[in-house]
Amino acid sequence: MIPAPRPKNSRFSRLARIEESILGLFLVLMILLACVQILLRTVFSSGLSWADPLLRYLVLWSGLLGAAMATSQGKHLSLDIISFLVPKSLKPWLHIVTNLFSATVAAFLTWAAYLFIRSEMEFGNAQLLSVPSWVWNLIFPIAFALITFRFVMAAWTTAATIRSLKKTPGSRTS
Repeated sequence: MIPAPRPKNSRFSRLARIEESILGLFLVLMILLACVQILLRTVFSSGLSWADPLLRYLVLWSGLLGAAMATSQGKHLSLDIISFLVPKSLKPWLHIVTNLFSATVAAFLTWAAYLFIRSEMEFGNAQLLSVPSWVWNLIFPIAFALITFRFVMAAWTTAATIRSLKKTPGSRTS
């Protein structure tokens, strides 16, 4: 498999830094909020009524943003059975096909998430901290769109690497 080059000072690395910062912030918020809840329940036998639902949303946002980040780094979950069966010269092409297939699946999930948000906007009325439920669920189309973009970029990068290797005299696509 041809590793995707990661430019140091590009828009994509800035996006990765922003994602890492958001995930770090969510982690700190989750730890602090959970500790406050434990303290309030232990000492005062009560807690913040909005804390548990907010923690659930923070876990959801962290998980989906983490999945998008893992995809950008090529560390996402994958079933890699076929690559053991194909010759080394075909692995870059297999990489392109699997990334495009994964992008297609993620694009369908993005569309389904969009329909879900649209439905939540029309019919949803549950609110947390005076924020409508559809806003809390925006992570679904955002994360799946990011994942789609990352898979398309991985396929594009592999294709560009194959092209550049073919232009270089005496190089091989292995």
